[in-house]
Amino acid sequence: MLLREIAHARSGDKGDTAQLSVIAYREHDYPLLVEILTAERVKTHFGAIVGGPVTRIELPHLGALLFVMEQALGGGVTRSVALDPHGKTLASTLLGLLLPAEGAHQ
Repeated sequence: MLLREIAHARSGDKGDTAQLSVIAYREHDYPLLVEILTAERVKTHFGAIVGGPVTRIELPHLGALLFVMEQALGGGVTRSVALDPHGKTLASTLLGLLLPAEGAHQ
């Protein structure tokens, strides 16, 4: 199962830091997100894109997780020569994460 099947996401950027919010579609899927979507898993999913730490903040009243990824945008909009280095596209990339079968319950 892909993450996009149980959650949607929003992302943004500030300088060289990207923020991603992952929000469960259904309240009963939030504990699964908490269990599976660790900061380490998110950092691994993005690989070399994220040069700094990834911090996860739990927002249970919203059924959401917020990830702050440092050194993730090639120095930021004004410093990078990469095409569209903004954090806005990172949410779509994260939604393609394949969730492990052992945590997948519905």
